[in-house]
Amino acid sequence: MDLWLTEKHSEHAGLSLKVTKTLFAGESEYQRLDIVETPEYGRVLLLDGLVMITERDGFIYHEMLVHPALFTHPRPRQVLIIGGGDGGAIREILKHESVERAVLCEIDELLIAKAVEFLPGMASEIDGRNPRVEIKPLDGVAYLREQQDAFDVILVDSTDPAGPAAALFEEDFYRLAQDALKEDGILVAQSESPFYQGELQRTLYANLRAVFPIVEMYQAFIPTYPSGMWSFAFAGKTRHPLRDIDRMRIKNRSFATRYYNEDLHVGAFMLPTFARENIAAR
Repeated sequence: MDLWLTEKHSEHAGLSLKVTKTLFAGESEYQRLDIVETPEYGRVLLLDGLVMITERDGFIYHEMLVHPALFTHPRPRQVLIIGGGDGGAIREILKHESVERAVLCEIDELLIAKAVEFLPGMASEIDGRNPRVEIKPLDGVAYLREQQDAFDVILVDSTDPAGPAAALFEEDFYRLAQDALKEDGILVAQSESPFYQGELQRTLYANLRAVFPIVEMYQAFIPTYPSGMWSFAFAGKTRHPLRDIDRMRIKNRSFATRYYNEDLHVGAFMLPTFARENIAAR
């Protein structure tokens, strides 16, 4: 008997993946967690029944969440990621030699533990052995309230805006993030699908513009995410992702990337008309 998982992206459309094995199924205090094996995308992490990351295309999400900000900031030393319990973003952050301290603020300890157990390619740097990594099993909003001028870059790797993650899309949260950033700090947050979550994006970008002087959207194409078209919000105090890009540092980087490169960094900010109009300041 074939076993398939289906994630609905709208009332009449979705994504289906054949499942060959369930590796873990359980619930934490915060969410349902499943990790399954699929022939097409390898191991797949689901939270509350939604695909979060897969072994096959997860590198796209992680590279695009991390590298545009870290190659725009001239010397990122202190980096915070809120969420990101699968460990993939921390893995990409640590490829930057300037990073002295990477803080993972993930409220769900079960997610971290199971990522280390079943997704070692992503979670290799969050197993407690790397001295550059600090793991804080805390609520991201509460953690930010205790920070002031502490980080060069903050990355928000959240689930959809429901439950504990809902606060991570609000103006009050962005104000806390601004306070926690140094004077030339950068915030990047995943900002959902322009194709399916247009109304949510209008609110999200309006909230960011109320706090940060520089706000831009950029995109990546991730096959297992709704519509395959995903977006990220770049918010800076002084740094602009196109004006301040360090092409030479990207070109001469000491590590390989499979999706991100210096030309794509620029191209990712060139938005389709409907996406640009959707988030235009009103």
